[in-house]
This record gives sequence, C-alpha cells and structure tokens, in this order.
Amino acid sequence: MTRATAIPETMTIHVPFRVVKRGGRKEMHLPDGAATQRRPDNALVKALARAFRWKRMLESGEFASISELAAREGIAFTYMARLMRLSLLSPELVDAVMDGRQPAHITLANLMDPFPADWKEQHALWSDVN
Repeated sequence: MTRATAIPETMTIHVPFRVVKRGGRKEMHLPDGAATQRRPDNALVKALARAFRWKRMLESGEFASISELAAREGIAFTYMARLMRLSLLSPELVDAVMDGRQPAHITLANLMDPFPADWKEQHALWSDVN
C-alpha cells in the first residue's frame, strides 16, 4: 500500500511559554488561559511550616522569647522574626499556598517584606488569590 503524499520526517510544534526565575529555580509560565498543573512553592511551604511550628513552641511556653528560640535553632533573631510574620497570613492564603494556588507574585521573598496583619487588608492587597 502506498500513500499519495509523503509523510514528513520532522514536525514543528510551537508552544508559547516564557521561562521565569523563581526562588533560584527556573519555571515555565504558560500564557493566560492555558491549563496548568499547580504545584506548591516548596520554599514557601517550608517557611510557613517553620513559622507555625515556632509560634506553637512560643505559645506553649517551651521558649520564653523569640531570642531564646532563635539561639536554640541557630538562626538569626531578625530572620526568625520576619519569618514568623507568615503565621499572620489569612487561612485562605495559607490554603492557597499549600495547594499551589497562590498568585505568581506571592513568593517567600515578597512575603518577607511587611504586610498587613488584617486578613481583609491582605485579601485587598492580594485580591487575585483564587
């Protein structure tokens, strides 16, 4: 059996995407509307876990102060204090981070900057949390 037209040996497929550095790694960003599999930001998830763990240790009375806890963990007090602010994030934002649904601009580096403690203000600031 023969074919009337030859089958091309190569095929070119164009997939629009851009490569973005995020947390020291490169990620592929597809255009808006493209179906993507969501993955949690591991650095952000780890930072949230540490923040809530440290908060629980302080609230339980295991450590008297952040300074004492920081010394025990071998971490600079200032870094620990900034990271512990993550425990003030709204539950909806924490859930979004854990599920990998947070907007691309919400990274650990961005959350290390001061943000409002009020959950309504957080939602207004990060209104595209889905």
